[in-house]
Parts: sequence; structure tokens; C-alpha cells
Amino acid sequence: MDEFGLIERYFTRPARHPEAVLGVGDDAALIALPGARAQLAVTTDTLIEGVHFPQGAPGYDVGYKALAVNVSDLAAMGARPLAFLLNLSLPEADPAWLARFRDGLFALADAAALDLIGGDTVRGPLSITITALGTVAPGAALRRNGARPGDRVYVSGLLGEAALGFFTRSGRLALPSVFHEQVLARLDRPFPRIEEGQALVGIASAAIDISDGLVADLGHILKASGVGAELDLRRLPLSEAYDAAFPTVGYDPALVFGDDYELCFTVPPERVKALAGITPRFACGFHDIGGIVAGSGLVLRDGQGVYTPARAGYNHFDG
Repeated sequence: MDEFGLIERYFTRPARHPEAVLGVGDDAALIALPGARAQLAVTTDTLIEGVHFPQGAPGYDVGYKALAVNVSDLAAMGARPLAFLLNLSLPEADPAWLARFRDGLFALADAAALDLIGGDTVRGPLSITITALGTVAPGAALRRNGARPGDRVYVSGLLGEAALGFFTRSGRLALPSVFHEQVLARLDRPFPRIEEGQALVGIASAAIDISDGLVADLGHILKASGVGAELDLRRLPLSEAYDAAFPTVGYDPALVFGDDYELCFTVPPERVKALAGITPRFACGFHDIGGIVAGSGLVLRDGQGVYTPARAGYNHFDG
């Protein structure tokens, strides 16, 4: 059983309160606050040493990324970041490490205009759980279930560089040294597409952030929307670093590794012009990589035929 099947089987249940507009199964939950002009978007993620980051990882990078992965979920909903809670399990209170962790955490908090409003600290194996809160206008949130046949599929930014950073650090890829800093930064310090997500409200029909890999995350949109998709892999936005690695790694890192924290979203044909109108505002760009079709499943083509990646994407309980 994979992690998503586990959640669906054991922890999905109808909401008891009408204020719980959206619960399990999207990038964030949505809560309607009586009398408020906005809904509250709520998301949470846990990072564990040895699973999500290597043992001995710099405190700055751990603090930064722990918050980034949560803020990326808010971005995928089109929400404005507001505040977060920090739950920290530490094997020991190392002042030097904690200072670096704090600096990384607050570097992103300041960039994203987030306030730390509480949490909990305990002794135990190193893990960080953050709950992030944002706001979005009622009915405006980007969700996973709005894609329809005929919509175009887009991604922001570049795919696969975090994978290259991981492979380079682990010694599995001999990438030219000129690219090392670039790909390691994408792995350790991704910047969530906050402004991009907000700009897509009213344009995108469905959206998700790419945390588990394009194939897996787009698959969540397809399942929630009851549709299929066809992608042209030759249209994937890949960097010069990825081009240099491509003869060795092929398409798979850009498709299934994850940790990109870009946005994957769909746009109805009548809103493509509106998307083009906002695109110049964002240096990352929005890239058309395929289309939504009737039916189910995801078909990948690489110019020579149907392409099948080695696996579908990352999950904690694969198999």
C-alpha cells in the first residue's frame, strides 16, 4: 500500500463542520471563517533526518526547506502565506546548529512574509513538522479537481535540477562543476512559486505543486478530475545543467524524482491568452507540455513513441 492509499483507506472521512470546505486530498485544506472575507488554507509537512535530508545536513538548509515545502503547498492553492507553527524534535540542543536552522527558517519566512505563531519542541530523533496557514478568497482556491478535456497542461520553471543536485552530492552523477552550485541550491533551497500561484487564480482550472515528481503529482490532478493527459517530453523545460546530464540520466529525473517545487497546472483554451498576459511578470516562465484528454491515465511521448519511466514517483510506502 502506498502513502496515498493508506490515507484514503484509514484517514479519509466526511467533514462534520460546514466550515471545513475542503479536507483530505488536496495541497491544503480550506476552512471558511464565519464573517471573514477570506478562507483559511492550512497545510502541514514533516521532514525527517535520513529520509528527507541527509544526516549532518547544514542547519540553514534544513530550516529553509522545512518551511519551503509547506509554503509551496499554499502557492499551489493560490493562497497568500500568513503564518506557520513549528514542531521541532531534537536529539540535543546544539546552539550552533539551532542558530543556523533559525537563520534558514526565518530567511524564507521573511521572503514569504510569514509569521511564526507557535509550535512545540521535544527531545527525540531530528524531525521538523511545520503547519502553514494562508488566505484565499472564497471559491478562488486552485484545486486538483477542475481539469477538463481540452485544457492545456503547464509547468512553471525548470524540472529535474533538484534530482541532479541529489545525484551529484551522492556521487552518482559526474556533472560539470560549473553546474554544482546551481543544482544543489535547487535541492536545498527551493523558492516556492507564491506570486505565480496567486496570479493563476481565475486562469488555471487545476493546480498542484511538484513535490513527488511530475508524473505522480499530475496523476493526482487526473484522478481528482476524472480525466487523462498526454505529454510531449520534448517540451519539458530543462536547464543547461540538465542538458549536460541528459545522455546519462535521460528524462526520468525530471519526471519522477520530485523536489522541484514548481507548479503543475491546467488552463482551459479560452484562458490561454490570459496566461500569456501574466507570463512576462515571472522569470521562471510557464511552459505548455501537453493536454488533458477524456478518459484516464497519463501517456508520455518522446518523439519516438510512448515513453514509460522506471517508476511513477516518490512515496514513503511504495508497494
